[in-house]
Amino acid sequence: MSGCATGYGSPLPYDAWFLGFFAPNYMEVWIETADVVDINKRLYRRAGSGTSAIQTPPENRGNPKGWPERPGMGAGKHVIGADLPVLIYVRWQSLAEPQTYYAYIEISPEARELMIKPERVRCHGAGKWVTDYRHVLTIGLAPGGIAKAWLGGPCLQPIEIGREEGGIVTSGPYLGEMNGVYAAKLRPESQAYVEKFGIPYGSW
Repeated sequence: MSGCATGYGSPLPYDAWFLGFFAPNYMEVWIETADVVDINKRLYRRAGSGTSAIQTPPENRGNPKGWPERPGMGAGKHVIGADLPVLIYVRWQSLAEPQTYYAYIEISPEARELMIKPERVRCHGAGKWVTDYRHVLTIGLAPGGIAKAWLGGPCLQPIEIGREEGGIVTSGPYLGEMNGVYAAKLRPESQAYVEKFGIPYGSW
């Protein structure tokens, strides 16, 4: 935890880093697994799974095109015991299509340096200057197999660190174990948007 070696000669300056996921408005996803490999080559299976953060405003008032200027943390959890990440494998169901995708997201040495670099910032939530770290790794998942990653902190503006175009899992949901049945159906608000406007491929 806070005593874990980082491989940079010192322990992590926080107890654990956070891995979160979100999807564009109405473009619901179900995460089958998100596995993490850290700098010590340790594998953390199912560091993330289940639903992502998403907004589905009624009456088609949301806009799924593109990414938000300031993505939030997303839905997820702290990766307890892990050192800084090297690779994240995520396999997810894009329920709006539907299609199952996978992607490998490499975390560069420069991104890992950002995760342990202290930054002084005026925190609006606290109303004062604080020292913050980019220990929140947020991944956006979109139709077409697009996965985009940001690093941020409670008081810090997120920084984009990567974008991947994943591949199709040809065996289908849960690697074929569910006989083509997806984990969930779209909510009525999402279904209504997709039926009227379609999926804005190319905007992510």
